[in-house]
Amino acid sequence: MLGSITVLVLCQLAGEAIVRLFGLPLPGPVAGMVILFLGLLIRGRVPKSLDRVTRGILGNLGLLFVPASVGVMVQTDILVAEAVPIGVAVLVSTLLTMLVSGLTMQLLDRKARKDQP
Repeated sequence: MLGSITVLVLCQLAGEAIVRLFGLPLPGPVAGMVILFLGLLIRGRVPKSLDRVTRGILGNLGLLFVPASVGVMVQTDILVAEAVPIGVAVLVSTLLTMLVSGLTMQLLDRKARKDQP
C-alpha cells in the first residue's frame, strides 16, 4: 500500500517538475497522470496494490471536495460580482463539451459500422 501511494506521489512530483521546468501551460498533477498512464501502458496492467489504493481514494473522493466547497462559500462576494462571466463560461464550456462528445460519438459509430462485416 505504501509503495503504491509513493508511486502516485512520485508521478505527481515528476509532473510538477516537468511543468515547471518546461513552463508548460497545464497543471502538474495532469502531467503526473500522463506519466502514470504511460507507465501503466508500458507495464501492460495495473498492479493489484495500486488498484486497491486508487479504489480507496476514489471511494472517498467526495471528502476531498469539502475544502474547495468551503473556499467557494467564503468567496461568495467574488462569485456574485463575477456571476455573468462565470455563467457564460459554464454555459459555453458545457455546450462545447456536448458538441465535441456528440461529434466524437458519431465518428466512432461510423467507424464501428464501417469495420463490421
